[in-house]
Amino acid sequence: MTAVSEQVLIEAALAGQVVSFPTDTVPALAVLPSRAESIFAVKQRSLDKPLILMGATEADLWPFVRSTQRELQIWQGVANRHWPGALTLVLPASAAVPSVINPVDPSTIGIRVPDQAIARRILAQTGPLATTSANLSGEPPLQTMAEISLRFPQVVTLEWAQSEPNPTASGVPSTVAKWTGQSWEILRQGVIQLDSNSKDRGR
Repeated sequence: MTAVSEQVLIEAALAGQVVSFPTDTVPALAVLPSRAESIFAVKQRSLDKPLILMGATEADLWPFVRSTQRELQIWQGVANRHWPGALTLVLPASAAVPSVINPVDPSTIGIRVPDQAIARRILAQTGPLATTSANLSGEPPLQTMAEISLRFPQVVTLEWAQSEPNPTASGVPSTVAKWTGQSWEILRQGVIQLDSNSKDRGR
């Protein structure tokens, strides 16, 4: 499929199609949360590997999590320090999260705000999208829109000129941290290091 403009990609996403755009880590495959099964099919991905919700702001993502007032204060503090950025927080899921995003454990949801202006512009128009890296399951993440178009011809990709670099992309997946009720368990270490002191634990 020919790469499309930002507005056409937004319209495709709102129509329920799988789309791809750059982020601050690796390019994403993305789709409406209610259509998350489409990404599992496209990637040939096992259902025990959940997707994450990516949003333009943390305020867009909080409705998808379930928290106490104290926990939300802690999470907001972490968001203030590390978002936009390459940090995925795995938190208790609210009823707003379709179970298909995390079929094995629908009680949790990973959320993130990317440090990429184009990605946030798209997400501001579409609302939070279910996302993952752009690759077949078990293969390395693809790094360019051209590679993604070749590998996934059914995916609507953003027009991204080769002469227009993505200087904020690290090429490294995000740090993934799961809230245990009192502190953070690091499920995948990426660029961002969560503080083990009171700043990120709320103590």
